[in-house]
Amino acid sequence: MAFATPFVLEDCPEISGRESEILEQVNQASDHWKECSNIKFDQLKAGYACALHMHQPTIPAGNEGALISHLQHMFNHSGEGDNHNAEPFAQCYKRLANIIPSLIEEGCNPRIMLDYSGNLLWGVKQMGRTDITDALKFLACDAQMQKHVEWLGTFWSHAVAPSTPIPDLKLQITAWQHQFANLFGTAALQRVKGFSPPEMHLPNHPDTLFEFIKALKECGYQWLLVQEHTVENLNGSPLCHEQKYIPNQLVAKNSDGHVISMVALIKTQGSDTKLVGQMQPFYEAKSLNRQNHNSKEMPSLVTQIADGENGGVMMNEFPEAYLQANRRCRDNGESVMAINGSEYLQLISEAGINESDFPKVQGVHQHRIWNEMGEDLGRQAVSAAITSLTSSDERFNIEGASWTNNLSWVEGYENILEPINQLSAQFHKRFEQELAANPGITQAPHYQQALVHLLLTETSCFRYWGQGTWTDYAREIHRRGEFWLNQDSTSL
Repeated sequence: MAFATPFVLEDCPEISGRESEILEQVNQASDHWKECSNIKFDQLKAGYACALHMHQPTIPAGNEGALISHLQHMFNHSGEGDNHNAEPFAQCYKRLANIIPSLIEEGCNPRIMLDYSGNLLWGVKQMGRTDITDALKFLACDAQMQKHVEWLGTFWSHAVAPSTPIPDLKLQITAWQHQFANLFGTAALQRVKGFSPPEMHLPNHPDTLFEFIKALKECGYQWLLVQEHTVENLNGSPLCHEQKYIPNQLVAKNSDGHVISMVALIKTQGSDTKLVGQMQPFYEAKSLNRQNHNSKEMPSLVTQIADGENGGVMMNEFPEAYLQANRRCRDNGESVMAINGSEYLQLISEAGINESDFPKVQGVHQHRIWNEMGEDLGRQAVSAAITSLTSSDERFNIEGASWTNNLSWVEGYENILEPINQLSAQFHKRFEQELAANPGITQAPHYQQALVHLLLTETSCFRYWGQGTWTDYAREIHRRGEFWLNQDSTSL
């Protein structure tokens, strides 16, 4: 698949150009949940926090190879595979704008966390689906909805962190923030304090994890979701049962010994769509009580995330299960309640429980790396330790870990990863000096065109579905990215 002339994106997504303004806004303190939470902390023995993840990749499959949303592609080819689900998917993206108000009218106190990729937000705008964008704006901006809906940040193009070039981690984060702010306003963006890594994929290479957490904190995030088996205690042991239901402090130490940390809420293992689709977290929370940790008492929290539209359970069973769980919460008192992540952390902070009180965890396998290194520090020492461990134990790897551990995002994809790394290096070499001399270059069309194509090559879908059409999509986007990196400011 190769088209003669790379396309000029006339509807280029707004993912750069406001870096200083947005960073200033997102790093301002927020008392949002302190001001609007109506949950009685002293009566709460356990809570449940559910998140819905929504994503559609961008692919070069429109007229003459134009970049379009995969959702649009489904509509264009409704007779192929399960593409007949295009409209049911579209309805899933907006249905909470009806479900939540109806629950409030019934006297319920619903909560939900939403994670929408930048691809999807751009795609529905490209499609002219104002019904979806209006519904999402209502969920993001309406004063009443702000008490019930929490938006989570993510990478713009659904990249997986461990195999994304380190310099691009912050680009992915800030691109999503631009997209969200341009759609819903900076006030809505200021309320986004939690982060949802695509595929729940957490880096476990010390330097990558350190830079990932550093970028998140620089961009105003205060906590992130992690899958329980992607982390370990500092002594290398797995998380104990009780530890999964309270916040943890994710500690990242790089090869030079520098340390940074961030609050992590633990998503427990299990069949994600079935757990959330049937609202199992509510029923699990009913079996839990308050916990005592370091002489501090806090309610337990069951945290889960699942695709919000993918599969029959989420498309068909989730709405009724969600309604039923919220009605049972209403009828059974206030000892078990739906609660959002930032709201939960705000409530326990007001109770005098701080990040330093949480158990400390690190990326999985890092205990073995530090043991192998001994007293040595530096990138060479880390590299030597990883080489030694990899050669002696086939189960050891630093590809990171995710909720799809039966798949590798690296092995067998050298034909995609090598071009990604090359394109990233070209991008930063091309613009490093220009950015230093003129930060406003991020508003220039040639920069924005190159950035979009760089980030799109890193989309996880181009590896998730194996070699073939999807890797061809990646190579075509890569080719266009190279074209734009060779253009100057007068090319548009």
